[in-house]
Amino acid sequence: MSAKRLFDVLLALVLGALLLPLLLLILGTMWMLDGRPLFYVSERMKAPGRPFALWKLRTMRPAPRDSGVSGGDKINRITRTGRILRRFRLDEIPQLWNVLKGDMSFVGPRPPLRLYVERFPDLYAGVLRSRPGITGLATLTYHAHEERLLAPCRTAEETDAVYSRACVPRKARLDLIYQRNQSVCYDAVLLWQTLARVFRRRT
Repeated sequence: MSAKRLFDVLLALVLGALLLPLLLLILGTMWMLDGRPLFYVSERMKAPGRPFALWKLRTMRPAPRDSGVSGGDKINRITRTGRILRRFRLDEIPQLWNVLKGDMSFVGPRPPLRLYVERFPDLYAGVLRSRPGITGLATLTYHAHEERLLAPCRTAEETDAVYSRACVPRKARLDLIYQRNQSVCYDAVLLWQTLARVFRRRT
């Protein structure tokens, strides 16, 4: 087992134990306020041709044939509970299970949808040499800008066009920078920066 994988497994076990009471409280609140389903499960890619089921807490009202990244076209579907969960990234707690299974790491490129891996095969062949992560250099550096770019989009087609043109290549460049510099120490730094950002949102 590599040092990175050992770091992921140990941290996931510790955080899972610590966050279990909070997760149960959140699930109870969601069940009372928003009803079921409590989880959102979506196909993502951990390598070209290798899909996996990504687990999150549900933050939107369900819709038939829902697909693609989230832009302004989906903003009206976000529940009040979901806004809080997203703000503090609590919707991603179930991804600890993905880390324990080996589908994801704590730090790496965000796992892409199949359609983007198939649309940009050469790009993702490089990016997905790193195990996808809950957070990462691209998430910390570009996520807020990505949200601003996608917020004005009013259709799924517009969201897809903006994401493909403006977000995919920029995030990939950052993911490849991370890949060239990856170490357990660098992962710890990026995790600390992620945690600091979450706590800054509370103030």
